[in-house]
Amino acid sequence: MAESESTPGDRRTAAPFLIGLTIFVLVVIVIGLLNLFGGEQEPADQQVARAAVGQNDALQRQNYSDYRGYTCPEQTGTEAQVLAAQRDSVAQRGERFVDDVTEVAVAGDRATAKVTYHFNNVPDDKKVIEMVFIRDGDAWKVCSPGPR
Repeated sequence: MAESESTPGDRRTAAPFLIGLTIFVLVVIVIGLLNLFGGEQEPADQQVARAAVGQNDALQRQNYSDYRGYTCPEQTGTEAQVLAAQRDSVAQRGERFVDDVTEVAVAGDRATAKVTYHFNNVPDDKKVIEMVFIRDGDAWKVCSPGPR
């Protein structure tokens, strides 16, 4: 018998590998479909909180485009005004942080919440501000000025 020949006992079958690969692919497809079709929408109070945090984050990054996406049009101002006010605020008080969003009350397309802020230079001086939010399509937007 030549060395290149193999006996039936020496052959390895690809069947276990193919079965495992098939199961893996099916699991990935099922997970993808569940994420695409099965996920419930986040509760409104969490969406409101995310709007408050998102707006603050955009402001701290001085990203006016993102800031505008989280803010009611009547509160957006011009890019130059918003960014100048943000730079002045940071120079005086430091970066602003959202500590908490509580007492979210949703009534149709309007909501209110108490948003707790602090500034980096005075972290123990918490500012609790009653904020108004409006639902714009699928997104909530902040319609109140926060502390500066």
